[in-house]
Amino acid sequence: MEQILASSFPASLSSPPANDSFPVIPPALDLVTITQKELTRLKWEGSYWKAQHQRAIEREAQLKKELEQKEALIRDLQHRLFGKKSETGASSEASKKSHEPSPKHPRGQQQGSPGHGRTSRPDLPVINEHHELPDRCCSQCGLPYLPFPGDEEADIVEIEVKAYRRRVCRKRYHKSCSCPSTTKDPEIVVAPPPPKIIPKSPYGISIWAHLLLGKFLYAQPLHRILQELRGHGLPIASGTLTGGLQKIAPLFKPLLTAFHEHQMTESRFHNDESRWEVYAPVEGKTGHRWYLWVTRSPEVIYYQMAPTRSADVPLAHFVDLKTALVILVCDRYSAYKKLARLNDAIILAFCWAHVRRDFLEIANGYPALKEWALDWVDEIGTLYHLNHQRLAQWQKELPLAEQSSAFQQEQKRLESRLEQMITRCNLLLQADQAAIESSPAPIAAKTVPAPERRPGELHLAQRQVLTSLRNHWQGLIVFATYPEVPMDNNPAEQAIRNPVLGRNNYYGSASIWSAELAAMMFSLFQTLGLWKINQHHWLHEYLNACALLGGNAPADLTPFLPWCMSEERRAQLSKPIPIHSNSS
Repeated sequence: MEQILASSFPASLSSPPANDSFPVIPPALDLVTITQKELTRLKWEGSYWKAQHQRAIEREAQLKKELEQKEALIRDLQHRLFGKKSETGASSEASKKSHEPSPKHPRGQQQGSPGHGRTSRPDLPVINEHHELPDRCCSQCGLPYLPFPGDEEADIVEIEVKAYRRRVCRKRYHKSCSCPSTTKDPEIVVAPPPPKIIPKSPYGISIWAHLLLGKFLYAQPLHRILQELRGHGLPIASGTLTGGLQKIAPLFKPLLTAFHEHQMTESRFHNDESRWEVYAPVEGKTGHRWYLWVTRSPEVIYYQMAPTRSADVPLAHFVDLKTALVILVCDRYSAYKKLARLNDAIILAFCWAHVRRDFLEIANGYPALKEWALDWVDEIGTLYHLNHQRLAQWQKELPLAEQSSAFQQEQKRLESRLEQMITRCNLLLQADQAAIESSPAPIAAKTVPAPERRPGELHLAQRQVLTSLRNHWQGLIVFATYPEVPMDNNPAEQAIRNPVLGRNNYYGSASIWSAELAAMMFSLFQTLGLWKINQHHWLHEYLNACALLGGNAPADLTPFLPWCMSEERRAQLSKPIPIHSNSS
């Protein structure tokens, strides 16, 4: 058998005793003899354990990456649960050093600052009360005090909410002639009944208006409204009110159609969506999660309920656009991107608040990257500041090219800052890509923590947020070309806040018709609020008009559409309901 010589054991174990017959061999040159088979086995085992070690390194790196992400998620969730309910976050260390800490002031009105004075309430009626002093005499001579001209006046604002029963007495008349009775001329005639929104219901318009306003404007659940009515001595079964609402719901559908038609004539929109629970089975749908979509324009806030969050919903909503070019401010949800691809009239303007939130999440989740992330947050804050200064010089009636020199100067400052930001982003991503491609290190090294990364290589969270910033850049800079477009989607998020509060209070809707009613009432009340119209007054006027038509919607909706009203009618409906008006 072939033998192989190899150096192995120490000299004390492998060398023979030194004597005259054997030459002395240095310990480093001690040799052992193994077979070819044994050498092959040792090489195989060496390769095997080397591969196992490499796998262990990769597995450890992957576990470190997952642990870091889990810890970042925990920190983010803890911040959401226990932290301040604000996205302002802490300023960077550089900002802290450059700005001296401002002295703390107590909350509320500051001493020495001008106040707003007494609040004027011209629409409240005045009920006079006269308080007289009992007979009083002089303690010295006994003569009585005499009346003195003028009164000492003091106003006390009160509110009185009460339930009452209207007893309508319909006068009856009989014929005074001897003519025979006919269908046209009966023997006895009775005054007509009062108009009702639901002809056979004992409840008047004020009850239904109170219920609609309480649930869909003030986000109160039905059982709480019923509890309030019981406190006023008016117990009503919940099933009675639910059945009544189902009968009333069709009255508002023509209004919703008119709202949508008018909104399609506008050119600036904000969109958002939020989950909504509808506890009703739908064929082909698993679960009860629906979505409430809001589309806000300068004159209409339109809501719709849909069982899906797909792009089909905004595609169907914007299919009837009347303008050739519209700008839609939204987040980076893929449904809106598909909408822009399939509808050439729509330009997407992405929300800078969401980009800022990305960097704040890195700052909260990865302490080692906090200073880097907050530096980007400061950069975004600078953009907001520059845009605010630009808008202070903007004249809405003039196109961009014809604006004043002061505006053009602010415009250049803003554009320069935007160019610096995207250049910085591209340089960081290019350096990161070059570091990854140029190094022969194993793939696992690409995910190792920050201290072990190569120069120029980004953390995974940094790479993701910068890649998103670069990919959405064209939509993020739309506001620079169109000054009327806001930098963020806050108007849509503010519009959906009230419905979300209602969803949290009464857990969504129990049926499809009630979900559609919720979307209609949200559209009505929020749009009326946009026009500064008193929702109580408008709703009583509309329901009275429906009652006069026997519980049907008016054919002419012009008196109830804010953009069709005269200035006098809008001013009238912006005030509370007159005291003398009766609700049937």
